[in-house]
Amino acid sequence: MSDALPASVIRLSGVRKAFANGVVALDGLDLEVRKGEFLSLLGPSGCGKSTALRVIAGLMAADAGQLRVTPGGSPGDGRGHHDTAFVFQEPTLMPWASTFDNVWLPLRLAGVSRAEARDQVRSALAGVGLDGFENAYPRELSGGMRMRVSIARALVTGPRLLLMDEPFAALDEITRFRLNDDLLRLKEEQGWTVVFVTHSVFESVFLASRIAVMTARPGRIAGEIAIDVPYPRAPAFRTDPRYAEACRETSAILQAAIGEAA
Repeated sequence: MSDALPASVIRLSGVRKAFANGVVALDGLDLEVRKGEFLSLLGPSGCGKSTALRVIAGLMAADAGQLRVTPGGSPGDGRGHHDTAFVFQEPTLMPWASTFDNVWLPLRLAGVSRAEARDQVRSALAGVGLDGFENAYPRELSGGMRMRVSIARALVTGPRLLLMDEPFAALDEITRFRLNDDLLRLKEEQGWTVVFVTHSVFESVFLASRIAVMTARPGRIAGEIAIDVPYPRAPAFRTDPRYAEACRETSAILQAAIGEAA
């Protein structure tokens, strides 16, 4: 049917995660992400956003609840992490390796030779605006350029699901805006499903098709808001009345969630 919803890519039901020190990061987390969505997980610092992302990625196991991840949106065993790429808050580049070799890393680990990977790596670097920087080392790049290398490293594997943990938080505002614009362009070109963790209302509204707001720890979903503004979104969207209204609505949900948990 033409009006059918896209297939579910991620489904968490009643997920709980506690750490050895007794801190309960997540409790009763329910979340569904559909194919092609750009979902932003928004919440205060320490609410379990990053923990939720790591559970989705398979980097840590939930203590209770159910998790199903099918990056292509088709039935599977609920894992499927070979089609998933993760971009951390820090670029996590190898300082002794060139830009090319940093981007080649996941392919090299998969058994792809440097020669075989050349076109894929160069294409990924061109996609993030770094063609010509193949031989540069991390120390020779700005913070924004290092983050572009990190995104290229995710892009080179051809993922269907992209998980991003506050990747632009440490950058200046101008660089952050540029990378937001680039991320949306790449998302449309690559057809990714994206889950993007942030504590910025403004970044969430600009990027996301849907925002899921989390309570303070232990984290769960307090409310959601759809950003019904079609892609592509030009930088001018940041001064659009629809942007301001969505920011107000999102802030109200966030404030209510923080108050509820207090």
